[in-house]
Amino acid sequence: MPVYFIRRMMQSVLVLFVMSLLVFVGVFAIGNPIDILISPEADQHEIERATRALGLDKPLWEQYGLFVVNALKGDLGRSFVFNIPAIDLILQRMPATMELAITATFMGVLLGIPLGMWAGLRPESFSGKLIMSGSILGFSLPTFWVGLMLIMIFAVFLGWLPSTGRGQTREFLGVHLSILTWDGLRHLAMPAFNLALFKLSLVIRLARAGTREAILQDYVKFARAKGVSSRRIIGVHVFKNIMIPIVTVLGLELGSTIAFAVVTETVFAWPGMGKLIIDSINLLDRPVIVAYLMVIVFMFIFINLVVDLLYSVLDPRVRISESKG
Repeated sequence: MPVYFIRRMMQSVLVLFVMSLLVFVGVFAIGNPIDILISPEADQHEIERATRALGLDKPLWEQYGLFVVNALKGDLGRSFVFNIPAIDLILQRMPATMELAITATFMGVLLGIPLGMWAGLRPESFSGKLIMSGSILGFSLPTFWVGLMLIMIFAVFLGWLPSTGRGQTREFLGVHLSILTWDGLRHLAMPAFNLALFKLSLVIRLARAGTREAILQDYVKFARAKGVSSRRIIGVHVFKNIMIPIVTVLGLELGSTIAFAVVTETVFAWPGMGKLIIDSINLLDRPVIVAYLMVIVFMFIFINLVVDLLYSVLDPRVRISESKG
């Protein structure tokens, strides 16, 4: 186990280093922020002074070297626009994004598992076919279009829910959360459902496939032969077994939920990291762009590492195969 952990940590560090290089070079190529940050009427002397002040006069390799050295100290640069540490700016927006992503994941699990199990237990029924058809729509419809339709129906036509913003928040353990107030829940409902739609469809299909497979297993047949009630068979034997792939996939999908919240946050003007990165791209605020992408990459790596380690604990065959490799 220690050897496996060390190997996975070394792989994670290597991936993080490679991604930092790709991110830094990619952001460097998108344009010159000086063209946006200073007045078009500025003379050449003012342009050169601003370039030196932001450290953009150095060669790319030197800028990257300084970035790596400072990143190892926890400094990902200062925002060109706000003149504060980029990581602080991201951490200010992170609670809103995490709240949205976790709520969306919870909604996908809460609705997807029972719907998927129902479709798996009654595959030929009208309700089962309707659920599976709905899951196909959830995969197919663009997120931004669904968001606009939700705003049009529930905010414009019906007037039930607010269309944009986060609403009132309440502090809990030093973090401001909107789920603790009624106004915040009303603001959270549409963007959370919009972000959860893809995860909901995914969980439905996983739960249906797992249910169809589990009900054919010998332990289910033996339980029925012993006279165990159908409710207990479904709630204990079937449910526990379909949760293994669902938990695994959702653990890996949580990172993508956080990353792809950018579309939902833009549509609903949700003040999270996604909206921040869009504004930063429009302003060519390089430190914020790089810091955001590095945070997202770190989240992906960390979640994958945790899932791998959990697999190595739950399934000894993973450790055996790794040691042989």
